Amino acid sequence: MNILLLPQPGNEAIARLVAATLGAQIGRVEQRKFPDEETYLRLDSDVNGKQVVVVCTLDRPDNKILPLLFLAATARELGAKRIGLVAPYLAYMRQDRRFNPGEAVTSRQFAKLVSESFDWLVTVDPHLHRYSSLSEIYSIPTKVVHAAPLISEWIRLNIPDPLIIGPDSESEQWVSAVASDAGAPYTVLQKLRRGDRDVEITIRNPHDLGGRTPVLVDDIISSGRTMIEATKLIAARTSGIPHCIAVHGIFADSSDALLAKAGARVITCNSIHHETNAIDIAPLLIHEIQDLAGNINCSGGR
Repeated sequence: MNILLLPQPGNEAIARLVAATLGAQIGRVEQRKFPDEETYLRLDSDVNGKQVVVVCTLDRPDNKILPLLFLAATARELGAKRIGLVAPYLAYMRQDRRFNPGEAVTSRQFAKLVSESFDWLVTVDPHLHRYSSLSEIYSIPTKVVHAAPLISEWIRLNIPDPLIIGPDSESEQWVSAVASDAGAPYTVLQKLRRGDRDVEITIRNPHDLGGRTPVLVDDIISSGRTMIEATKLIAARTSGIPHCIAVHGIFADSSDALLAKAGARVITCNSIHHETNAIDIAPLLIHEIQDLAGNINCSGGR
């Protein structure tokens, strides 16, 4: 299969991991800003007749989306056979309804932009909220891979006597699966959110901590307020070092530093490049890329 990977800036490391397993080439893209902040982009690899796979994780997406769409359009103009997007972190899943009059439902609008530019999409654990699947908003074939088994394996290999802790009751099903695979007990916290950066945390069963190592698990650390308050709460009740594990480490508002200050050891998957990356999700992406890049007649989302 003639696959050419085109990593956007900051995605080179995970693209190399994927390319090594796929036996794919990595193309070159020259990208910079003009003095007026407009994007200059030049494809320095032959894409004609090839299956092009753009690799771009979409944290902090507003500075990434226009160059991403320009790259897809340019590859198509230059004869790419099909163009897929591997976005380990998928942005704009938060606003999934119109909560107040006049609000933009950006999850649908963003999905339309991506669907118009790409032939397929692979992502890792998108934060679906009220959508049952990406096919509700994406009109292209999509594949979702799940990092929970890799997180369970990392816990099993690296943390003795863990207690898996979910950030809220909504996380219980996911956290219980991680705990089961890791062979560990679990509990969940009770969370009262008063705003984006104002969270009150209580632990449902403080006696569960016992002599175990507390391991907080969540899909995303964004502002990190839930993890920070939970770490403080747990650190006050146990002598063990709290571990905070997330699939996607966005770390807005310097929350990585705040978590470290609160006494946590932070571990993330490499869906977003960060010094805390310890769990490699690249192997999860390989089969889905092969499937979608090789299936010329695929249609519909999942």
